[in-house]
Amino acid sequence: MTADARIPLETSLPAASYTAEREFIREREAALFRDWFCIGREESLGEPGDYLAVDVAGESILVVRNDDGLAGFYNLCRHRGSRLVPVAGSQPAASPARSGCIGSTIRCPYHGWTYGLDGALRSAPFLPDLRRYRDRLSLHPVSIATWGGFVFVGLSPPGGPLRDQLNGTDDRLAAYPLAQLRTGHRLVYRVAANWKVILENYNECYHCGPVHPELCELVPAFGRGGGGLDWDAGIPHRDGAYTFTMTGTTRRAPFPGLPEAARTRHLGELVLPNLMLSLSADHVAAFTVWAHDADHTTVICDFLFHPDEMAHADFDPSDAVEFWDLVNRQDWAICEQVQDGMRSRMFTSGYLAPTEQPSADVGRYILGRLSGEPERPRCG
Repeated sequence: MTADARIPLETSLPAASYTAEREFIREREAALFRDWFCIGREESLGEPGDYLAVDVAGESILVVRNDDGLAGFYNLCRHRGSRLVPVAGSQPAASPARSGCIGSTIRCPYHGWTYGLDGALRSAPFLPDLRRYRDRLSLHPVSIATWGGFVFVGLSPPGGPLRDQLNGTDDRLAAYPLAQLRTGHRLVYRVAANWKVILENYNECYHCGPVHPELCELVPAFGRGGGGLDWDAGIPHRDGAYTFTMTGTTRRAPFPGLPEAARTRHLGELVLPNLMLSLSADHVAAFTVWAHDADHTTVICDFLFHPDEMAHADFDPSDAVEFWDLVNRQDWAICEQVQDGMRSRMFTSGYLAPTEQPSADVGRYILGRLSGEPERPRCG
């Protein structure tokens, strides 16, 4: 069966795009490896020798800070292919990102080949003549870019600068001091759903009424079918509320310099392929989406706060964390229901209501990538 062309609704991507491993492999090469992929916050790379080891759709990547800034490499010794630092872990609850300090050099644990923080081979035990070939045995590099305190990697030569991929997000969020913010809490979720299902769910509020009663009580406009939402201007809270907590209030001060409208409104942005930002006046929930295969995704939710607020002796992020954890779990549960339903032999593609056009942007993005055409739609 196929979608009925007589029904006046746009159709979603076909079922195989969400459930078939062969399609995931295509998307991994065309989008996740080709575009700038967000791996976390620059604050975890504050000093020379600090590193982030991350799993980008099955490829282990090592990012280090050296004296010149950030450098990225495949986590792969040029000798026999050993991991240079341990991978994040294979347990279902394991985070795809881990950080630490590696020191002044990168030493392979297998045979001791040693590299500088610039990726150049420094030494290989008992192979003194190998030094003449050092320039041919550097670690395989990856591209690095930063914005707003976030670090992005490009595993293939990027199709353009990061600013192009931000697609105006940097301008729309210029009033928020993103680069100054620091992580006050982290939640890690393993979701049995395709990565695009999660992005599509984030990018529409047609589902908010049935799925998020507490959220709709806080932001009444979310419960009205998702129509008429002006994300550029932000979505107002109910009277007396101004942030994403159970009460809609908090002891934390708004970010310095926010315009008056931003102090009472909520903004959301999607930076394809894997960064989702939800901004309140006092905190930012930053989601990075890590695809593992066609059916499984990890979502890391970092809660970002202003360092002045974090310096207070009574700083407590739990009001935001508890509210977001409730909303997140509601989202992941419905995404898993969608993923399970898409495996039915009767599902060929879905339909998109007019208020789900932001979700349709995700499909257009991936189709553009698969066809080799650089299409970067506005999302969020």
